[in-house]
Amino acid sequence: MTRVGLVLGGGGVVGQAYHSGVLAVLQNDVGFDARTADIIVGTSAGSITGTLLRLGVSAEDLAAWTVKAPLSGNDDVLRQIAEAPIPELAPLRPLELIRRPMRLPGRHMVGRALSRPLLFRPMAAGMALMAPGRHDILEQLAALRELERPEWPQPDLWICAVRRRDGRRVVFGRPGAPEAPIHRAVGASCAVPGYFAPVRIGRHSYVDGGAHSPTNAAVLRGRQLDVVIVLAPMSGPAGWRPGVLPSVRRYSDRLLRREVRALEAEGVRTVVFTPGPGEQQVMGNDMMSRARLDEVIQQSFLTAGAYASTSEVAGLLRSAARREE
Repeated sequence: MTRVGLVLGGGGVVGQAYHSGVLAVLQNDVGFDARTADIIVGTSAGSITGTLLRLGVSAEDLAAWTVKAPLSGNDDVLRQIAEAPIPELAPLRPLELIRRPMRLPGRHMVGRALSRPLLFRPMAAGMALMAPGRHDILEQLAALRELERPEWPQPDLWICAVRRRDGRRVVFGRPGAPEAPIHRAVGASCAVPGYFAPVRIGRHSYVDGGAHSPTNAAVLRGRQLDVVIVLAPMSGPAGWRPGVLPSVRRYSDRLLRREVRALEAEGVRTVVFTPGPGEQQVMGNDMMSRARLDEVIQQSFLTAGAYASTSEVAGLLRSAARREE
């Protein structure tokens, strides 16, 4: 049987819309039901999408929920979430976050940098040192808290966050990781530094897993997977356009390519979906904006459909879909 991993990268509310469009293509055009993936890795917005998939939500209803369209008659999970009030979010302005004062690194972060220099990521450390944000991500996830069960979702759901003390990536749900309620693990993974307040789990505080990597696809190394499908809303060709978001896309794209090479070096076949110029245009510069989510889903559906129909990609996706038979 073909073993499949699904990687859902970060990207805020807009990134969730991108996930919905691509997942709808995989389900409707290829026959791959993302809910059946052997392992789902979720980072930031991807942790929300991944959790909903593990709770049984279909790709079709994910798209409907994102744009507040009618849901299918049998999706009680999303129906409960849709009925819960969600506080409005202020615009995400990266330059304002960067200008806020940062705290000095503590001994644990300095010690990690000195003892494990090859594993230490200055970018993750710098984001972990940013001043706490003013918004509470757990308020956004109140409905998810009401739906969670005592046990961790199955099959494997791995949620990536960054420990604020030392900038280390922690993968909740993976064997050996700290125990956490699912809504807190998701909150930690989504806690954009400087925008949301860090989320405390046990003795430690955590921030967005995208501080380490917007996708964290490399955590799937050594898992004996045959195919890995990556959805990376924060990557994609940004050219040399000026601005914070294009710079983030270029950085994310470099990390993603490195992670994909690491998987392919083990013989894992990969299919990577990233937004092209058309999708990036409708996604805009504020990844927390709900203004054009329907356009994001439509554009990502069309572009992903064209990519998925190419011969090489279609063959890999069909092998992932046939495993369910």
